[in-house]
Amino acid sequence: MATEKNRPRQVGRKPKADPCRHRYAIYMNDAENVHFLSLCEDAAMQDKSRFIKSFLFQKELKVVKINKAAMDYYMRLTTFYAQFRAIGNNYNQVTKALKSTFTEKKALAFLYKLEKATMELVALNQKIIDLTKEFEAKWLQK
Repeated sequence: MATEKNRPRQVGRKPKADPCRHRYAIYMNDAENVHFLSLCEDAAMQDKSRFIKSFLFQKELKVVKINKAAMDYYMRLTTFYAQFRAIGNNYNQVTKALKSTFTEKKALAFLYKLEKATMELVALNQKIIDLTKEFEAKWLQK
């Protein structure tokens, strides 16, 4: 019990090995501040002091710009792709049902109608591919 009283209590944070003790203040006008904030936002850094230090000491900055229109386009394109997969599954089920339910002559008539619809779907898919290429060439910069 006597040893517990003699031991120093460890309270609070552990001291840093190299604490930051030097502080600098800068003043900006409104236009400079807007430009500075846009640079911070482009760099996606929440801490402005770290952004300034990385800029001053020329450390590598990673700037990630997210194009909301492109994201929205690709999200809709992804849902469209899921619908195409569902159509493919339904297509297989319909052909199996036609084969097992109807006579050969009637099944061929229905398959002919299904083939026409499939050709329209292929044409629509080709238009989507062309529009996607046009969108990428016009709006997305590599």
